[in-house]
Amino acid sequence: MFVSCGVGAQELDTRIGKISMEGELPAHDSVAKLYAELDFQQATQSYLWALPLVSYAQWQAEFRDKLGAHSGDLMVLNSYEDKLGVITANATTPYILGFVDLNETGPLVIELPSGPTAGGIGDFWQRAIIDMGQTGPDKGKGGKYLVLPPGAEPPADAGKYYLAKSETMNVLVGFRVLDPDPAKGKALVEQFKMYPYAQRAEPTKTKLLTPGGKAWSGTQPRGLTYWQRLHQIIQKEPVNERDRFYMAMLASLGIEKDKPFNPNDNQRKALEQGAQVGELIAKANTFAKRFPDAQYWPDRQWDTVLNIAEPSQRVAYYDQLWERSAWFYEAVTNTKGMVSKTPGLGQTYLGAYTDAKGEWLDGGKNYRLHVGANPPAKQFWSMTVYDIDSRCLIDNPQRKADLSSRQDLKKNADGSVDLYFGPTAPKGFENNWVQTLPGKHWFSYFRLYAPTEAYFDKSWKLDDITNVE
Repeated sequence: MFVSCGVGAQELDTRIGKISMEGELPAHDSVAKLYAELDFQQATQSYLWALPLVSYAQWQAEFRDKLGAHSGDLMVLNSYEDKLGVITANATTPYILGFVDLNETGPLVIELPSGPTAGGIGDFWQRAIIDMGQTGPDKGKGGKYLVLPPGAEPPADAGKYYLAKSETMNVLVGFRVLDPDPAKGKALVEQFKMYPYAQRAEPTKTKLLTPGGKAWSGTQPRGLTYWQRLHQIIQKEPVNERDRFYMAMLASLGIEKDKPFNPNDNQRKALEQGAQVGELIAKANTFAKRFPDAQYWPDRQWDTVLNIAEPSQRVAYYDQLWERSAWFYEAVTNTKGMVSKTPGLGQTYLGAYTDAKGEWLDGGKNYRLHVGANPPAKQFWSMTVYDIDSRCLIDNPQRKADLSSRQDLKKNADGSVDLYFGPTAPKGFENNWVQTLPGKHWFSYFRLYAPTEAYFDKSWKLDDITNVE
């Protein structure tokens, strides 16, 4: 004879509050709470995972919908206003950028002219496929590149090209002109060609566009719009093997390939809350990095901002999810030249998010940065100020966001330079000043173009940003 024994009810204290238990099992009225937490966690992690993809998808959509650029067109971003929509743009050199949907073009030919350029081709997870220009295989001499869609076999004449195999159907093609002469830079850009391989016998002329004063923003959208943009782009892309578990999480949230996006109330709540908390985590992960060795000098506040070891985002036993999330929250694109380890080539990026005392940089306060003599840059250096909320160039009444060695800065007798940041210009140093905005925080990048040995061996050191009030 079997006699049933009741199992006592109890409550368990957890991070998400009290959970009613029936012995070892959650009570039936607690199951919904646990699933809601699961959905929230899935949404939060999916937000962080999707940052690079949503970033490019947003940028592509803004170029198309706001600026009229279609697949294969090139956008020339020259002025301060042109670049206001680019996440952490450099304010010194022109950008020439275009998005291409290989679903439409098939294999793509790019003819890069000879000259001082730096750039590359990247897939929509912002993995560099190949560098172009000075850090690419053409080494600044120009040449023909052939971009192949996922699964495409190289053509018989592939040997005529520098081959680039993409893992996504959408790609970004972009480069910067490094010649300080605007006329020479313009002439170089006009020689650039991009066309479908199938039209190589009679290629059409590449269309060059400019924003023409129109406002646009490449910053990832917030709330449910973030997920709508993600849903749109995954319809056009193959699923990489490494992403299949994330696709499973998205499916439980109503985001699936080949299906419409119509989240129910519970899914919508999880997605909205996940995007909110996901972005807060992204800010912590970006502006207060905890990666080993992110701090470039142990006694300074400057961080190495790009902590992705290889443009593939892959190291021995894992892919760099958190380093990727940090970089692509605060920036866009990644090429081998951007993580240069060779003196005299590429660029390096140092970020300051706090002052010398570790306090966030406040737009209502005045600061000074002392740049010692002989900064280790073969080409030039620049210091650029960005808005925390958009991660774009600071949009100030001064209409200026950077200070660089290409400008007429007031120097000290020993060759060093003092740079100033604050709401009002310091008397006598107006040319050395960037205006910040009270009520808003800011951060900055210090870039070295063609960094020299003194950067790599750390014999030259940059001072911290100090509050001068």
